[in-house]
Amino acid sequence: MAYANNALVCVAWALLYRYADFVTLLGGTELHLGWVVGVGWIGSVLMRFGVGLRIDQVGPRPIWLGSLLLFSAACLGHLGVTRCDGPAIYALRIALCTGTAGIFGASTMFVAGRASGPRMAELLGMLGTSGFLGMMLGTHLGDWMCGSSPSQDGAVRMFLGAALLGLGAVPFAWAATRKLRPPVPQRSLPVAWLVGRYHPGMLLVVSVATGAALTLPATFLRTYAAELQIPRIGLFFTVAALTAVTTRVVTRRLLERVGLPRMILLGVGTMALAQVLFLLVRAEWQLILPGLVHGVAQAILYPTITAAGTSAFPERYRGLGTMVMLATLDVGQLIGAPAAGVILHGSEALGFASYPTMFVVMAAALLAAAGSYAMSLRRGAEGRVARAPCPCFARSTGETPVPPRVSIEVRRPTTAPQAAGSSRSTAAARR
Repeated sequence: MAYANNALVCVAWALLYRYADFVTLLGGTELHLGWVVGVGWIGSVLMRFGVGLRIDQVGPRPIWLGSLLLFSAACLGHLGVTRCDGPAIYALRIALCTGTAGIFGASTMFVAGRASGPRMAELLGMLGTSGFLGMMLGTHLGDWMCGSSPSQDGAVRMFLGAALLGLGAVPFAWAATRKLRPPVPQRSLPVAWLVGRYHPGMLLVVSVATGAALTLPATFLRTYAAELQIPRIGLFFTVAALTAVTTRVVTRRLLERVGLPRMILLGVGTMALAQVLFLLVRAEWQLILPGLVHGVAQAILYPTITAAGTSAFPERYRGLGTMVMLATLDVGQLIGAPAAGVILHGSEALGFASYPTMFVVMAAALLAAAGSYAMSLRRGAEGRVARAPCPCFARSTGETPVPPRVSIEVRRPTTAPQAAGSSRSTAAARR
C-alpha cells in the first residue's frame, strides 16, 4: 500500500517537471524559475523540522493523509495564478512542497521504523523504486499532456492531473496505516538540542550537495533541452529510472558488505560525473548517457544518506532523524535552484556558456563535499583508535602495567567416571 501511494504521488510530482513551461507562460525566465522553486522548498524544510518530533508522538498516519490533501489543494490553487513574480505563486509552491515533504516523510518513517542500519537502507531503497517508476511514467505523461511547447491548456492539464493523482493516493495511505498503533508518548525535547546532539556531522554537507544536484534535472532540464531544441525530456527520466531500479536491486545486499560510508562516497562521485556528461548532449538520444549515470547515483545516494543519518539518532527519535536527513536534501534544493538560476543568468551576462558553467560548478561542489566527508571519516577513525584502551600497557600516568586477564573454562566430563586407578582417570585428575 505504501509503495502504491508513493508511486502515484511520484507520477504527480513528475508531471510537475513541466513547471518551467508554466513559469514561461507567465513571462518568467530561468532566474524566476529558480527563485520560485527554491523558495518553495522553505515549506519542505519547515515541514521536516516542525513535524519530525510530531511524527514520533502521533505516528505517520495523520500527517500522511493531511499532506496528501494539502498537495492536491496546492495543485488546484495554481490554476488561479496569473503572475510569475507575485506572492500567490510563491505561497502555493511552498504549500506544494510542504505537502510533498509530509507525504514522503511519513511514508519513509513508516518504512524506516521496521529495520535499522543497512537493512533500513535496503527497505528505503526498495520503497524508492516506486519513485523511479513514477518519475518514468510521469515525465512521459507530461510530454503527452503538455505538448512540445508551453501552452495554457497544457498547464491546466498538468495541475489537474497532479491533483487527481494526489487524491487517488489517499486510500492507499489509509490502508497502509489502518492497523498502525499510535506510538508511546515520549517526553518532548527541543528539536534544536536533539539535532545538535545526534546529528551525523559532515554527512549533512553531503546531503545538502546531493539535494542541490537532484534539483537540476527536475527544474532546469526542460529549459536546457529547449535551448538545444530537444522537444521532449521523458527519455532522460526513463533511462534514469530504469537504471536506478536495477541499481537498487543489484546493490541491496552490497550495502551490508561494503558499508554505508563507502557507498555514499561512490554515489557522490557518480553524481559529479553525471553533471559533466550533460555537457556532451546535443540531441535527444544523447540524454541516455547522463541519464544512466544519474540513475546509478540517485539510486545509491538517497537510501544510504537517509539510513546513515537516521541511524545516528536513538530509536525513539528515528522519526526526527529521518526528517532531518530529508530536510538537508531539501535545503540543498532550496539553495541549489536559486543558485543555479543566478549562475545561468550571471554567466550569460558575463559572456560564458550558461548551462555548461552551471554543470561544472555543481560537479565541483559535489567533489568538495565528498572530500570533506572522507576527511571527517578518517579523523573519526583515527580518534577511535587513539581512544581505544590497551589492557597490556599502562596509561601515560606512570602506572605499573597490568597483565591482561585470562579466563579458563573447565568442562566436566559428560561420560560416567572411570574406575579408580585407571590411567584415564589419573590423567584427568592431573589435568
